[in-house]
Amino acid sequence: MKNRNKTLSLSIMSGKGGVGKTNLALSIGYGLFKAGNPVLLMDCDLGLANLDVLLGLSPEKNLQDLLRPDVGARDVLAAIEPGGLDFLPAASGVPELVDMDEDMQETISGKLTDLLGNYAYVILDLGAGLNQTVLSFASVTHLRLVVVTPEPTSLTDSYALMKVLFTQYGIEDFYVVINQAESPAEAKQTFARLHAACLKFLNINIRLLGAVRHDPTVTEAVRRQTLLMKFAPSAPASKDILGLAKSLERMRRERLDSLADEPVLKKFPVR
Repeated sequence: MKNRNKTLSLSIMSGKGGVGKTNLALSIGYGLFKAGNPVLLMDCDLGLANLDVLLGLSPEKNLQDLLRPDVGARDVLAAIEPGGLDFLPAASGVPELVDMDEDMQETISGKLTDLLGNYAYVILDLGAGLNQTVLSFASVTHLRLVVVTPEPTSLTDSYALMKVLFTQYGIEDFYVVINQAESPAEAKQTFARLHAACLKFLNINIRLLGAVRHDPTVTEAVRRQTLLMKFAPSAPASKDILGLAKSLERMRRERLDSLADEPVLKKFPVR
């Protein structure tokens, strides 16, 4: 009998860099792990890897090595925390990985298949922008989280990202996280502007997952190359991110029946 899937996959992405996407991906993963869930983080910023930098780790292998016939997924796997918080590092400074062809995508996906089902959550930290690899990875997960800040350029670039995924891939379910908000009112206003644009010009109804307050503790944790919620568990940003993790736990519970017959990662789209 075929095993029933219980793993929820989500891609975390942004229209532009510098919005705190990777740090959010790591912190959400840690929050889910602390709640008792095994979590796998995949650094899919293939060419400008930075999850390992945030963690202060120097992995021996990365996703590029999966293209070698003698390397399997477990050879690349690295532990962030013992007991079920793991990550797959990406390569840095390898431009050919930024726009992977279909053969490369299928090779990596095939080697990951048996590994992914060991986790309750698989989180893909995507690169910023609109390159083909970002779009392909975003299309294979169950959920898509778009990280936005109140800056106008973040709003316009995030709208552009969702527009391309909608018009070229038929994707219309997006969850938005407002990061670095100075107040709940600013977060609400930022989402309202993005929601209105998506509804008016794309006729899609995006949803707000939550907001994370601007918090200087985040910058300090990055400088120390440590996990935010280990460094400052009671900081405002830590509390907000735990709220995001709880929302994702609820969403996974609600989707367990529909997840049962789905793969953890769908097939990459044919270009």
